[in-house]
Amino acid sequence: MKWKMARQSQNVEDRRGGGVARAGGLGLGSIAIAMVVGWFMGVSPMEILSLLAGQQGQPGASGPVASSPEDEAKRANDPRRQFVASILGETEDVWGQIFGAQRYPAPKLVLFEGAVNSACGQASSATGPFYCPGDQQVYIDLGFFAEMQARLGGGGDFAEAYVIAHEVGHHIQTLTGVSRKVNEARRSGEEVEGDNGLLVRQELQADCYAGVWAYHAQARHQWLEEGDIEEAMNTASAIGDDRLPEAVARSGGAGCLHPRHQRAARALVHPGLPQRQGGCVRYLRRGHALR
Repeated sequence: MKWKMARQSQNVEDRRGGGVARAGGLGLGSIAIAMVVGWFMGVSPMEILSLLAGQQGQPGASGPVASSPEDEAKRANDPRRQFVASILGETEDVWGQIFGAQRYPAPKLVLFEGAVNSACGQASSATGPFYCPGDQQVYIDLGFFAEMQARLGGGGDFAEAYVIAHEVGHHIQTLTGVSRKVNEARRSGEEVEGDNGLLVRQELQADCYAGVWAYHAQARHQWLEEGDIEEAMNTASAIGDDRLPEAVARSGGAGCLHPRHQRAARALVHPGLPQRQGGCVRYLRRGHALR
């Protein structure tokens, strides 16, 4: 993937190196346990993961880090940060074009290590990449990508770009009011979990938005190279139902654990890929007027 063709976003906040201890022993296995338990008990998986992290002696979470000019220069030259900034910049350019005269308020992306504080509460690296609607920011510990490759055999720059685009898809849902309506349905006592619940369909819609982004980005740059789509497909297979209990997929929790990623990756090579934001509404239509 020729990601260096994209403009680097200035909306990346690097909180790495703030002296926060990493959550020992918490990883994708802990995510699976937390999601299964949460599914049965009706508790947020993020809350369970925070408790697990606390039990392992995690002392705190990072906030904005005051850095020396030398540290800032070192971070700015980090290829991993440059990659993230380039993908985020391309989401800004694509969605800015789609929103047009409505003006697209771009999210900030926070890089952290170990744990982080957000408007949605404290989260550990074990939570995986996530979007917080409370502060409209995406949070990523880059160690997730390394673990994705080392432990599951997946990975690759296009697969990682898709993960970022998926989280930005949740930002689109916040801007369009979908996230608010899903929360209202949950508070009203409506069943939002299960195979066809609103939570799973909300994730599907975020995947659709990631596909819309990928389509437009490819049209703008022709930046995908041979093997990129295959890498994404292999990653989708590695983190699908074949590696996790069925109950995990049913929970509709973390966006990176459902085999729906296979459909999103295939969409790039099929002419039926939705080319506009409106084409993604159908994922939430079943009995619900969530636009």
